[in-house]
Amino acid sequence: MNSKIDKLIKQFAKLPRLGTRAGQRIVLALLQDKTGRAISLANALLDAANSVKPCSICGVLTDAEDTLCDFCRDSSRANGQICVVRDLSDVWTLEKSAVFHGRYHILGGLLSGATGMMPEDLNISKLPERIKSENISEVIFALPNTVEGKTTQHYVMSVIGDNMEIKFSELASGIPLGGDLDYLDDGTLTLAFGGRKVL
Repeated sequence: MNSKIDKLIKQFAKLPRLGTRAGQRIVLALLQDKTGRAISLANALLDAANSVKPCSICGVLTDAEDTLCDFCRDSSRANGQICVVRDLSDVWTLEKSAVFHGRYHILGGLLSGATGMMPEDLNISKLPERIKSENISEVIFALPNTVEGKTTQHYVMSVIGDNMEIKFSELASGIPLGGDLDYLDDGTLTLAFGGRKVL
């Protein structure tokens, strides 16, 4: 196989939820396309890589020069609720379902001995200050219903501490054990948010 094509396939295969076979299909489709899609994709990736950064407050990706995302700019979102999620795909899922109208806090992963993800690797340390400065009254955990998700949730609660008058809650019915937000339909998410449990 051509070394440049092989190198490209390996890069695509490293992406989450893709493998070598999917990488091959993507590369073939791009290289055989006569409309210039490969160049457009390369330019868009380069532009995004150079300009998109995590929001300096919540971690949502943004291309704003002051690195403040639309959620943190929107005063109507300052409703006293903050939703703690694993990553940006969870934000997109919740926004699509329109069940939450507060602000987000992206951790950037979950604590895990298997992957070596430690507290210092996650966006946790800014959370207590955010809670104070934004007058947060409820922290909602929308983390996966897994051992790693529960471990992370308990750790974040311990960092926030008991000295703040904060209501902690988590998504309720409809989230199966081991479930990810990515795979849930809007109706299930609405039930889970509406019936969230106080911790």
